[in-house]
Amino acid sequence: MKLFRVVVNGSEYKVEIEEINEQGSAQTPAPKSTPAPSPQPAPQPAAAKPAPAAKPAAAQTPAGGAIVAPMPGTVLRVEVNKGDSVTQGQILLVLEAMKMENEIQAPADGVVQELNISEGASVNAGDTLIVLSS
Repeated sequence: MKLFRVVVNGSEYKVEIEEINEQGSAQTPAPKSTPAPSPQPAPQPAAAKPAPAAKPAAAQTPAGGAIVAPMPGTVLRVEVNKGDSVTQGQILLVLEAMKMENEIQAPADGVVQELNISEGASVNAGDTLIVLSS
């Protein structure tokens, strides 16, 4: 017999499990389970600061106004051209990742200086997609 501790819906049980031979007959008496005494709830840690809200995928901009791919995927649509003026929140392109369409938006007002992708292109996380100037 082997003794295991199992927790089900917060209740702890000690369970004995027997090993059987290849013919299917038990080598020891039938298993039984008994509820274990309920443990005292663990003390709650001091209240921690809430985590800051996650930024949308579009706001990934390192220095220089470069818009980088937040995840690997395929460019479905490019909504801007080189030289276009864009405003904060404007959709620049749509990136498909894990069968979801992610709108990549302009983090600030600016002008499209470089367009490093085209429709159908595969990109990796961190690849520079578009460069904006103010």
